[in-house]
Amino acid sequence: MLAHTRMRTTGKLTEISFTVPSDDAVRICKAVDSVLELARFTRPLNEDGDELYSGEEVFPNGSPAMALRGLRAREDLTQKAFAGRLGILQHHIAEMEKGKRPISLDMAKRIGEAFNISYKVFL
Repeated sequence: MLAHTRMRTTGKLTEISFTVPSDDAVRICKAVDSVLELARFTRPLNEDGDELYSGEEVFPNGSPAMALRGLRAREDLTQKAFAGRLGILQHHIAEMEKGKRPISLDMAKRIGEAFNISYKVFL
């Protein structure tokens, strides 16, 4: 099996990512979860003491458009209000949520910052 591992440390956390064959992905995720459980890994917390979850955990098999739409709804923000917060036009939010407008790296970072989550959810 071919695998590629990448690590990125920021502050007290290190993000580890694996690139593996799609057919093996679920099995590998379960194995990693088991290892973390055995190591008594605890989820990182935000400033309010809430557990942090990855975009994949929150939106399994989801798209960036679905993540944007879901997070905006969770925060009870209209497209217009959220667009104002980002300094863009409302119809740009609508197009991103429909998957008609790709979310650029810069925009993903701005959206991630607005929701206090990793920008990678929107790529």
